[in-house]
Amino acid sequence: MSTAIVVRGGWEGHRPVEATDRYVTQLRDRGVEVVTSESLDVYLDADLLDRADLIVQCWTMGTITPEQLAGLTAAVRAGTGFAGWHGGIIDAFRASADYQFMTGGQFVHHPADFLTYEVRPVSDHPVVKGIGPFIVHTEQYRVHVDPSIEVHAVTDVDGVTMPVVWTTRWGAGRVFVTTVGHRLEDLEVAEHHEIIMRGLAWATR
Repeated sequence: MSTAIVVRGGWEGHRPVEATDRYVTQLRDRGVEVVTSESLDVYLDADLLDRADLIVQCWTMGTITPEQLAGLTAAVRAGTGFAGWHGGIIDAFRASADYQFMTGGQFVHHPADFLTYEVRPVSDHPVVKGIGPFIVHTEQYRVHVDPSIEVHAVTDVDGVTMPVVWTTRWGAGRVFVTTVGHRLEDLEVAEHHEIIMRGLAWATR
């Protein structure tokens, strides 16, 4: 049986408990043992991290201690997958460059209003294979990204092609990111939900 740790907290505007609960249910329905934590001290639990196959994080902003970050990054380097959406993964721990190196990107800005925009898959990677373009109405993230990431879906922002879905590696660990997910409704868009479920599966050790 695979084990997943779901870490949730930070800014409450992203509804971290409600947003992650839908994936806790989905993972348990697939036979995954799920441990939830509303404290970053879970990254100090070496025994739990050693047996975890996946970490799903929804923790917007906030700060992480050097010891917590060391536990997280060591687990991912050793092969634990790391996955998340929107600010819960790429607007976490803004002061930590080492964290941003692991995720492969960082939120920079979004317009004040929600926008209706198209997300276009652009690869044959398993997380998007067979999924066509789809429309969302939500925040549109501008991001700074590491050029080594593999981009699987994009959108257009003021004439610039901007990554939306990507994967990367940190040591032996697989990392999955999607920038969509400000509202619970964003997670219910059928194509986006499918991409997230595939991303969690792909990232799992």
